[in-house]
Amino acid sequence: MMTKFKHNKKRNTAFIYECLVIELTKAVLGNDKNSQSNIKSIIKEHFKKDSALLSDLKTYQAITETKDVAQDTAGKILEEAKKQKSSIDPKQLFNEQNKVINKINKSLSISFFSNFIPNYKNLASVSQIFNASVPIKSRVLLEQEIIGAMSKTEEEKQEMLPVDSLTYKIFTQKFNEQYSDSLFEEQKVLLEKYISSFKDNGLELKIHLDQEIGRLKEQVQQCSSSNVIQENEMLKQKLSQVSEILNGFASQVPDEEMLTKVISIQSLVKEIQEDVN
Repeated sequence: MMTKFKHNKKRNTAFIYECLVIELTKAVLGNDKNSQSNIKSIIKEHFKKDSALLSDLKTYQAITETKDVAQDTAGKILEEAKKQKSSIDPKQLFNEQNKVINKINKSLSISFFSNFIPNYKNLASVSQIFNASVPIKSRVLLEQEIIGAMSKTEEEKQEMLPVDSLTYKIFTQKFNEQYSDSLFEEQKVLLEKYISSFKDNGLELKIHLDQEIGRLKEQVQQCSSSNVIQENEMLKQKLSQVSEILNGFASQVPDEEMLTKVISIQSLVKEIQEDVN
């Protein structure tokens, strides 16, 4: 049986980043603009280009985001990630971790580090693989487990999930306790794109929004032509207003207000579709 070693999650860069993503999601859902601005500022400041934190995060992502590859390929990816990890100045990384931890402790919830992270076990395993103080045998066994997870197909893979993806299972048990049934798949995908938008200048978000707004327009049109809506003046007027809002998005730059409106429209259209059907 493999000996268990204590994992310091505050020194796990990927864990810190995941918690920031979840806190940002909570802020978006709660329409807390101050918290949104604060969290995005922390991410931009501390995970900026050429920072040790971003380099460290990428080593975790290289492993945890890999799926459905041959075992020899997974092994090569793991080795390259280990090489990149070893090239990071440990003193610089430690200092940058201290700074972001201090900023989090001063400006975010005291429960920040208690956030439920679905793939926490995998993040901890990767951290131990990177830790030279963990005995060689234990690291090799952990590497075998991680390579196995990287090689699993999507159907087989239940625990190894992408670090920065909100669609995976971010709204699982503890998170759902707070937000209940308020989110469905389309909303989760939209939030995923929004959360990652600050990393790619919003490119993916813009593309996804264009597609999602197009989908919503089609559904609104379909609902509007149904007998149920035609016979209900209030719903008919409501859908007309929704259609105008959707058309108005074409000239807008995506922001939090627009995101909130789209999520509301997603819920409304879903409810109306259920009534129509």
